[in-house]
Amino acid sequence: MAHRDLYQILGVPRTATPEEIKKAYRKQARQNHPDVNPGNKAAEERFKEASAAFEVLSDPKRRSLYDEFGPDALRTGFDERRAEEVRRWRQAGGAPGGAPFDFGDFSKVNVEGYGPFDFGSIFESIFGQEARGRATGHGRRPAPRAGEDLEAELELELRDAVLGAVRDIRIGPRTLRVTIKPGTADGARIRLAGQGSHGDRGGPAGDLFLRVRLRPHPLVRVDGKDLYLDLPLTVPEAVAGAEVDLPTFEGKVRFAVTAGTPSGKQIRLRGKGLPDVHGGPRGDLYAVVKLVLPEPSDQLLEAVKALEPLYRGDPRAGISL
Repeated sequence: MAHRDLYQILGVPRTATPEEIKKAYRKQARQNHPDVNPGNKAAEERFKEASAAFEVLSDPKRRSLYDEFGPDALRTGFDERRAEEVRRWRQAGGAPGGAPFDFGDFSKVNVEGYGPFDFGSIFESIFGQEARGRATGHGRRPAPRAGEDLEAELELELRDAVLGAVRDIRIGPRTLRVTIKPGTADGARIRLAGQGSHGDRGGPAGDLFLRVRLRPHPLVRVDGKDLYLDLPLTVPEAVAGAEVDLPTFEGKVRFAVTAGTPSGKQIRLRGKGLPDVHGGPRGDLYAVVKLVLPEPSDQLLEAVKALEPLYRGDPRAGISL
């Protein structure tokens, strides 16, 4: 099997910055994580390969040796003494990829909470050659390692965002109960502590972050913490004024429409918008006036003709582009 470059595994160029490498790894980890793809062996293998590649490229010393030696850097166990032996081996005419060295203390890596994986066996499939050699696995005891944070998307109805709710969601094989606070906005992140991937060697579990996506509401529009709802009015109501009811998520609100209200006017109802999740001022609800005309009839035409003398001048005067 041909050599697969570690940079190619993560999908980044050899000139990638540490931040770009970390971002690429996290993207692959989220897509192929065993918690998100239960029972999918192919995804698990991609996850393990990406994690092993990240183990090398995220460490400046290991990355430098890998850039210099390629697969032979893996055989040295990323030990500078062994690296010098590889340099002498190559100077003596040894072919790349054939240095007779093992992984040493770097023979195994722990990929998140899924136990130790044989780094040599992983890269045997990547490089198509025996990589582990005489690995002994001896060395200092690895320290506890925290689990990776995970991310998922949570679609939310606008009613739940305004009033708050408790919902059960499925993440892989798990069902989790989520408390949605009143005022949770589109794009907000909800943190579920300890619900990420498992820690290793006694390390704490990671967190699960839910990215909120508000479903579009058929009647209500959202702008920050403010809500907009069309208010249909008859012509007599708009001309003479009226007391009207407007539905909100918390029940009907009754208020006065002043005489002479034009179509398109926004009537502000203070404190009836989205709450502030941090306890700040609440948003407002704007009722946007939409005039409703009667069905066409001879009677309507007669009524309209009586209105014509009341207009003073051309209503479109002054409009130019």
